[in-house]
Amino acid sequence: MAWVYLVIAGGLEVFWSTFLKLSEGFTKLWPSVWAVIGMVASFFFLAQATKTLPMGTAYGIWTGIGALGAVLVGIIAFQEPVTAPRLIFLALLLVGIVGLKLTA
Repeated sequence: MAWVYLVIAGGLEVFWSTFLKLSEGFTKLWPSVWAVIGMVASFFFLAQATKTLPMGTAYGIWTGIGALGAVLVGIIAFQEPVTAPRLIFLALLLVGIVGLKLTA
């Protein structure tokens, strides 16, 4: 169940970071509210996952999921640039996430 909590926490990190962008520096009310709700929920599920999983593994995977997801949302929703170096480093992030899972 801890891995499910960790995936939920990572997905919520993508959620709140997207709303953080939409809040325009906390100047828009509802995107700001959703960002904060997402942050609290993400931390809650991360805390649940760390009851069982090693902290370093859980935190590394959580941030990796969030970073990978945020870059993908940026590319898809905000038309951020897609370059070969970005794709290479995204692949390295994915390898790191999978590696941490396999060695946990």
